[in-house]
Amino acid sequence: APKLLGALKVAKVKGTLETELKKIERCQLLILDDLFIVPLDAKECPILLEIIEDRHERKSLIITSQYPSSNWYDMVGDPTIADAILDRIIHTAHTIELYGESMRKLRSKKNEKF
Repeated sequence: APKLLGALKVAKVKGTLETELKKIERCQLLILDDLFIVPLDAKECPILLEIIEDRHERKSLIITSQYPSSNWYDMVGDPTIADAILDRIIHTAHTIELYGESMRKLRSKKNEKF
């Protein structure tokens, strides 16, 4: 997610944002991995909203985040955009929250034993 939003921010400056969004819109499934791991800036929030709006009830979206969805509102920053984004995600989502050690950490411990 951070790389995608950064690239789309550059595309907006270059005037190619709509072209890039159309490419994303054609995907049947979009996976936004590590959303909010890097705080969104004021230019990325509307872009994220546009992506989510384009997919809402039309195409599939998987979001992974290190933060529980209950914290996402504060992560977006702008209350109006946060309302719009979360309204389109949370109410129709199937949420899976994972608990416990990271799989990477568990694997590294397992490999240390050998």
